[in-house]
Amino acid sequence: MPDGTAQDQNPTPDAAPAPDAAPTRDRLLAAAERLFLRRGVGQVSVRAINAEAGLNPGAVHYHFGSREGLVAALLGRELMPLWQGRLETATLNPGATGPAQVRTLVAAVAAPFDELVQTERGRMLCRLLAQTMLTADRPLSGSPWAGTAPFEVVLGRALPDLTVREITDRWRLAFTTLLEAYGRPLAAEVDSTAEPSFPELSTVVAFLTAGLTAPGAEGRAAG
Repeated sequence: MPDGTAQDQNPTPDAAPAPDAAPTRDRLLAAAERLFLRRGVGQVSVRAINAEAGLNPGAVHYHFGSREGLVAALLGRELMPLWQGRLETATLNPGATGPAQVRTLVAAVAAPFDELVQTERGRMLCRLLAQTMLTADRPLSGSPWAGTAPFEVVLGRALPDLTVREITDRWRLAFTTLLEAYGRPLAAEVDSTAEPSFPELSTVVAFLTAGLTAPGAEGRAAG
């Protein structure tokens, strides 16, 4: 994403790493988070993040490569731990099949969203995740759960009658629905007196489970 002047794009010589490179990255991530909360996720530039952190204009690009790289690092650090344990538990029985296993998978993915939107910071992270994933379909980090393949594998094992294409399409639709439900702009962001409103977790899980387990094309044709 082009952002600012050429000075933003090309780190200056004084952007060379210091012995405290990790704390510098942490300063940039903390500065970005403060600005995303204060201004909104779509209104924060690289220049603003560097200034908020009190660092030179090339700091973000030096330490993260780009604004997108910083966002990926922030989301990976803050969000992936929320999913990791749940997803590992949901896939302990690789031979499990049917709607019950699909419901377990859906609940493992949806529950962290429901928890996040209870706080302003969590809602900001959901917005940031939705903006990132809906505009660039790629993994956020090196975690094996950051992409879609692991979910599709679990879903395919649970629903062996579906084709690979149906599994891929259904999971993409399901995850997009989650991003839209929990990461969309809220009326409360325009009207500060409005209360954030999200669907009940049980409704989300039931809805997505029903869609994912609907008869496949071959099943409908046979019927």
